[in-house]
Amino acid sequence: MRWLSVVLILLLIALQYPLWIGKGGWLRVWDVDKQLQQQRETNRKLEIRNAGMEAEVRDLKEGYDAIEERARYELGMIRKDEIFVQVPEKNGDAQTDEGAGNVESAGR
Repeated sequence: MRWLSVVLILLLIALQYPLWIGKGGWLRVWDVDKQLQQQRETNRKLEIRNAGMEAEVRDLKEGYDAIEERARYELGMIRKDEIFVQVPEKNGDAQTDEGAGNVESAGR
């Protein structure tokens, strides 16, 4: 009777091995499922990016406003009848305070 129990337990282990660890076992299924979820997330991000690019291409094909905007901001182009004025930004609050002090003293 004892030998029969040992044989049945070994048989059960032999049958369970492919289910859990084998080529198509649960561990492999869980790993593939995890990879699938990551790929779906990547695909979702790429679909959002593609939709944005599609809208940009549509704007460039249909209207001149998008082309003009890109020419102005990316290439710094202006029209013939426009005047370009560049105002430099002040860096930091210390310069702003100094500049304000100079203006006040200059006004007195």
